Order: sequence, then C-alpha cells, then structure tokens
Amino acid sequence: MKDLDLTTLRLFVAACDLGNIARAGEQQHIGSSAISKRMALLEEQVQAPLLERHRRGVVPTAAGLMLLEHARAMLASADRAARDMAAYQHGVKGQVRILASVSSIAESLPDDIAAFLQKPEHAQIRVDIEELTSSEIIRSIREGLALVGVCWNAADLEGLQTLPYRCDTLAVAVPAGHPLALRDSCSFSETLDCEHVGLPASTAVYTMLARAAAIIGRPLNYRAVVSSFDATIRCVRAGLGVAIMPREILGMAGPRVRVCRGAQGVHMVPLTDAWARRQFAICFRDGSRLSPAARTLVDYLAGCAQAG
Repeated sequence: MKDLDLTTLRLFVAACDLGNIARAGEQQHIGSSAISKRMALLEEQVQAPLLERHRRGVVPTAAGLMLLEHARAMLASADRAARDMAAYQHGVKGQVRILASVSSIAESLPDDIAAFLQKPEHAQIRVDIEELTSSEIIRSIREGLALVGVCWNAADLEGLQTLPYRCDTLAVAVPAGHPLALRDSCSFSETLDCEHVGLPASTAVYTMLARAAAIIGRPLNYRAVVSSFDATIRCVRAGLGVAIMPREILGMAGPRVRVCRGAQGVHMVPLTDAWARRQFAICFRDGSRLSPAARTLVDYLAGCAQAG
C-alpha cells in the first residue's frame, strides 16, 4: 500500500465526524465532488470500503472505524510536528515532551522543570508535560511515542534505561477528629477498618495498595474513587473516608503529624510500612539517541534527585 496522503485522511476524518460529505467540504473549503473522488481513491488504496452512504449522509464501516483511529493519530502527530517546527523557527531550539505520573506532577516535577527553564542556557528549550498512568508512560516510551518519562520505579521498566529521580513517602490522610489524626504514624493494616477514597484502578498506587491488602488478607473497601489528589482531599475533608497518598503533595516535610497547608481539616499520618517510601525513575529507551535538549533535561532532573 502506498503512503497515505494526510490531506485525504483529514477529509476522511471530517466526513466521519460530520456524517456528511457536503458539510465536510464546507468545513475544509473544498467541493463535495472532490472529497467523494478522494474517498473513492482512498478506498481503492486500502482495498476496503470505508464509508456507507445513506440518504442523510455517511457513516464509517468497520474498516473505516479502524482507519479512523489511525488517521486521528497520524494527523495529531503531523500537527505536533508542524507546531514543533514553527517553534523552532521562532527561536525554540529544543523540544522535549515528557510523560509523567500523577504523583510526580502533583509533587516536584513541575517546579523542577520550571527551574530548568529559568536558566539562561535553557532559554531556547521548550518542555511539554503530559500526565499518564505508569503503564501508559512505559508503553509510550517503548513504542517511541515519547522520549522521556517519569514514573514510579516499581513499574515494569524492563528494556528501558533509567535514572533515579526524587522519592516520596505515602501517608494516610484523615479528617480532623478521626482517631488516627492523633497518631505520629500508623501501619497500612490499621487503615483497613476504615472506608477509603482512592484513585482509579489504572494507577500504580491502586495496584500497590490492592497487593498490600491481599498480602495482609483483608479487604480494602473504597467508598469513593476519584481522578485527582485534589478531589481525594475534598472527599477526606468531607468525611467520606481516609486516603493513602504522598505526604509531599501537601507540603508535609517533617515526620510529625499536622494539618497540611492548603488542606485545612485534613491530617497526614505517615505509614510505617517499608513500601511506603517510593522512588521515582526517569526512563527512556536509549540515552545515546536522546536529542541534546532531552539529554540536558534528563541530566538536570537526575541532578535534582541527588540534591535532595
């Protein structure tokens, strides 16, 4: 099969999204007959019918739906390449896309990247951050969809090169007045009498806590599953349950329990379990193939870990 034409793919996506070739032509500023001709040539090229034509418009066939998914990814990649080159023309001499877990973004990574970009020698480097789960980060790095990722080092990093990044410590967040709020520390097993607030099952911390509960032989009961640490804190403050989360997210530096800044009415009690101390990793496929900008950022982040 010959190389797919991006303009034709863009027209194909528009026709699928709008369900009508004439409206797609109006959106893309091209005649409907020209689009129809391109669709016929595209179907001939892929050797499969892509659109079912009805009185009121068109809908993608099974083959069309498959191509639609690939077309969206190809167009997004092409658009990103165009933006990167435009940025280069305006003086940005390096572009790094970094994939990061929710914990790393909620903790130190944004501040570290901001400090990196403030250095005069990095003025011509642009860094974009995208939040994904650890498994999604690793899969994307392995498939070459991004150069650099930051995630928990307990994830399956086989086949990737890694450097240590920062650490964090898991604690149990409890509402004011909760019996555990008076404690300096506690074990994970002591939290299992309570209902929990947690992150989705796709996250690394959910998997880790499920495994820890299974080892203890007790159920972990979730009353609420939310998508962010902000929502987690709100649920805890409202008394819906307790939550296992990094104490660094709320600025808790010392080992003593206290009310955390930005989360009045919530206390953080450090966990005593050995696995509660987590190490993050900077991961990439091959350090020798990193762009100069990516290599510079990776070295800087690794230096942040050594500094504290």
